[in-house]
Amino acid sequence: MNGAEPCQCPLQNPTLDLCKRLLDALRKKIRFRPAGETMSGKIAVVGAGLIGQAWAIAFARANHPVSLHDHDPAAARAAKDAIAEKCRALAARDLLGGQSSDDLCARISHAETLHETVADAIHIQENTPEDATIKAGVFAQLDALSSPGAVIASSSSALLPSQFTRGLDGADRCLIAHPLNPPHLIPAVEIVPGPATSRETVSRTVELMRDIGQSPVTTTREVEGFIMNRLQGALLDEAFSLVDKGLASVEDIDTAVRDGLARRWVFMGPFQTIDLNAPGGVSDFIDRYGPAYDHIGAERPNRARWEGRLRETVTAACAGRDRAALSNQRDDRLAALAQFLTTRKD
Repeated sequence: MNGAEPCQCPLQNPTLDLCKRLLDALRKKIRFRPAGETMSGKIAVVGAGLIGQAWAIAFARANHPVSLHDHDPAAARAAKDAIAEKCRALAARDLLGGQSSDDLCARISHAETLHETVADAIHIQENTPEDATIKAGVFAQLDALSSPGAVIASSSSALLPSQFTRGLDGADRCLIAHPLNPPHLIPAVEIVPGPATSRETVSRTVELMRDIGQSPVTTTREVEGFIMNRLQGALLDEAFSLVDKGLASVEDIDTAVRDGLARRWVFMGPFQTIDLNAPGGVSDFIDRYGPAYDHIGAERPNRARWEGRLRETVTAACAGRDRAALSNQRDDRLAALAQFLTTRKD
């Protein structure tokens, strides 16, 4: 399902109803501020590439005025047309919270200078190349030009905050807010503080991201790969290992994830998945299948064992859920997804 394409569903009641159910589920993940309710606070987006464009849409959709800047004038001009096209596609799917694409685009202005971009901004979202030297220079400018109370966030997917904020007077207001691309369609965003980042900066960023409909995921400190790349890296390492050992083909591994694991992961994470996969929840799952996973993971260095305090922490986090209701919800969504994938082949 490509969020940039208009829906091609035939106008037959079962399929139309299915499209509505799937769009309703997406709208619940992308939470909109009610139409007509005004939010205050200018957002500065630095870098007008694909990520910058998507961030501009995400912030403007939540009624923030957005100032977009790119050091390359041609990139800035191209971004204006690209954003308009994306907004029209979102409007066609009713993913602008009742707003028109023209109204949303009107909130996004294009500033010629960095100073103009960040003036009076409450939050600055930087999207420059993944190069620590470049980012250090940009952050030094942002720190010098912006209001002292503005949060300065980087979309970096690989660099640690300390690699480009060390020594800044305003390092306490700097962090990483790393999205999955594109953030106007995928809500998860990693909030990664640097050694000098204040708690207030983290809490303000989390609040802002929730307010615009994102799903913030916060690390307690900076760590290589953050959270999502570490999870993805673990899966990729095992996928490459299975191919290397001749145990499965590339195609079969893709099928195992696409038509197996990913079906549930569309709706829930790994802990909720196993919580619903044993009658007694997570603890019961560990009792039943823990020894098998111990054996499978025996060759992995530094693998954490699912016991002691770790087991208690995970079990406590999953306690109190209405597991019967969640299981029914999972099965209903899986059925809707299966019907959708069977009906739509493009």
